[in-house]
Amino acid sequence: MARSKFFKWTAFLILTGLLAILPMHFSKHEATVGADDEYASLVNEINQILQDERLDGALAGVSIREADSGEKIYDHIGTTRLVPASNMKLFTAAAAFETLGEDYRFTTEVHTDGTVKGKMLHGNLYLKGKGDPTLLQEDFEQFALALKSQGIKKIKGDLIGDDTWYDDVRLSEDITWQDEVYYYGAQVSALTASPNEDYDAGSVIVEVNPGDLAGAEPKVSLTPQTDYVTIVNHAKTVAAEQPKTVSISREHGTNQIVIEGNIPVEGSRTREWIAVDEPSGYALDLFENALIAQGIEWAGKHSVTMGETPADSTLLLEHESMTLSEFSIPFMKLSNNGHGEVLTKEMGRVVQGTGSWEAGLEVMENVAGELGVNTETILLRDGSGMSHVNLIPVNEVSQLLFGAQNKSWFDSYLNALPVAGAPERFVGGTLRNRMKETAAQQNVKAKTGTLTAVSALSGYATTKDGKPLIFSIIINNDLSTVTPIEDAIATAIAEWDAE
Repeated sequence: MARSKFFKWTAFLILTGLLAILPMHFSKHEATVGADDEYASLVNEINQILQDERLDGALAGVSIREADSGEKIYDHIGTTRLVPASNMKLFTAAAAFETLGEDYRFTTEVHTDGTVKGKMLHGNLYLKGKGDPTLLQEDFEQFALALKSQGIKKIKGDLIGDDTWYDDVRLSEDITWQDEVYYYGAQVSALTASPNEDYDAGSVIVEVNPGDLAGAEPKVSLTPQTDYVTIVNHAKTVAAEQPKTVSISREHGTNQIVIEGNIPVEGSRTREWIAVDEPSGYALDLFENALIAQGIEWAGKHSVTMGETPADSTLLLEHESMTLSEFSIPFMKLSNNGHGEVLTKEMGRVVQGTGSWEAGLEVMENVAGELGVNTETILLRDGSGMSHVNLIPVNEVSQLLFGAQNKSWFDSYLNALPVAGAPERFVGGTLRNRMKETAAQQNVKAKTGTLTAVSALSGYATTKDGKPLIFSIIINNDLSTVTPIEDAIATAIAEWDAE
């Protein structure tokens, strides 16, 4: 009898242990918030989506709220701090709209400490940058044309660039050496320039085309044309049937752009957006070239250097950028990292009088708190999301999105988000090729985020029966392509019907 009881108790303990283990195995990514109410079917569907084997070993944070009430209807590891990648830009944009305003514009100024006599400017010419990342070559040409129209034909003095509106720290502290030579890790300066209307400030476009014959040196062009960088061309044109292996990079700490590898005859071009070292000098070089092109000459020797505009100088010209509402389109739709960092420093300068990351991040954290985010559980390290040290729980991302709805600037904020399946580049943005021909197309408006082993998607969606919901998905430690999982969750929300 004792032996029988022993075996019964042993069997009971084994069974109990198995029951404790099995749910952990088969429900690795389940959440139950909302399971007993009207959202039970949506909760169950998302639970099933999260069983995808591509999430094995990963952390998948998912938070869904009612847009009207803010009530959480789904929460999977919603309080676990995760690396948000470019979902950080949701915080940057919200803070910028709140502190700077929808109609805020960056300015760039041209000053002199001298006087104009006849056709001669007697004194130094200052180009004072105040953060505008949208300055193009044609803007510098307009500066030169305007000076010429004021009757200035010669300058007896120096050309001086002023980037003191911000501090001189060029890179946020967590940028890696691999990233800093490309446009998405470009240096930040109050005086800078962009190569085209994507406004990747502080970068040049390097284009490589094959030579006319095998063995010839490939043809290299720059946009904009500038002598601020030096091209070192080690590449070769090879026979048409050979593979293309061209690479374009920049040597660290220099403006020497190195091109290596092979490009086949009549092969397609290779282009790369390369970040320059010290973009203030780059902008100043474009201005000097524009002056020369307009026939404005220097009387005697002059230097081109960096300095500070005197307080008693005379303002000759002022250029205004597009409004922040307009600027938020390339910033958010194309996920422009440089814009996030410039806005961070600009908020620091405007609100706290210091154009630094430290000051700007403090402004961002304060605004997040005003929008209901628990700032005790977040860590902000930059304005772009490039840092792997940024940490934010998905519940706080969805809370930010909820709080933003009550602000006067919300329409501009929402309009800046990428739109699922919308083919126009400045509408669909980074979502233009995702969720096509689903209920999410033209419905889901959300910010994407991508870093090595990080993927994110957070924004707004309307269900099939017209209920607006807010969602945040952040996946960390993934070793597979997990954007289809994010798309499946967003599509499930768009397809869901309470009936």
